[in-house]
Amino acid sequence: MNNKEYLYNLLKETFIVIDDGDRRLFHRYGLTPPRFYVLLHVSEEPGISSSDLSQKLLCDKSNVTRIVKGLESTGYLERRPHESDGRAQRLYLTAHGATVCREVNTAHKAYNMARLDSIDTAVQNTLIENLNRLHHLLQEELAHQSPSPNGRQLS
Repeated sequence: MNNKEYLYNLLKETFIVIDDGDRRLFHRYGLTPPRFYVLLHVSEEPGISSSDLSQKLLCDKSNVTRIVKGLESTGYLERRPHESDGRAQRLYLTAHGATVCREVNTAHKAYNMARLDSIDTAVQNTLIENLNRLHHLLQEELAHQSPSPNGRQLS
């Protein structure tokens, strides 16, 4: 295996480990990562549309609709009619949803701090610089390709 293959595999495996840790944390609160990120995006942008939310989550509208319905049934989220477009709806957290979102977000931030605490600050800075460079190069490469199957690009 050459260095580039090793780097790709290491990045992929690191993502999987990070994602598994997130899943375990969110599970303690009765959430999945997509449900948490819906709550977080709605908390950051009250009144967001399902279309805008699907773009932020890089998934199709049917997935967002399913997640929203689940969060409505738990009392975390509510849909309200758009003020000028009768077909559209806006998404808002309920008071209970806002409380849960704050609690889980605080726990998630603390968990991430603990996970990354063992990495020296200088190493963190170098890693950030290099991952930012990689991210930028990969974004440029994607911009020159045909659109993704779901019509979205990462940002």
